[in-house]
Amino acid sequence: MRRSYYSHLFTIKIKELVIDADTGIVEATDTTPWFGFQGDVVIRVTDAGSKRLVDIRSKSRIGGSDLGKNAERIRRFIKELDKTLES
Repeated sequence: MRRSYYSHLFTIKIKELVIDADTGIVEATDTTPWFGFQGDVVIRVTDAGSKRLVDIRSKSRIGGSDLGKNAERIRRFIKELDKTLES
C-alpha cells in the first residue's frame, strides 16, 4: 500500500550514499554478494536547457576485471530510471 504513494521511487541496494542536491551528484558504494567486492557509483544530473542529462559511472575498487559488474550496475539503474519516468 505504501509503495503506491511513492511509486516514483525505486530501491537500489547500496552500502553508503551521499547526495549533494546543489551539484546534482549522488555517490554510492555497492558491495557484491560474491566475495564482497566494492564498487563506487557516481550519478550526476545536470540541466541542459529544457532537458536533464544523467551521467552514470561505476568503477570497481580492486582488481583488473569487474566481470561486467560495472556495466550491469549502470544498465540496472537506467532500466529503473526509465520505468520511473514512464509512469
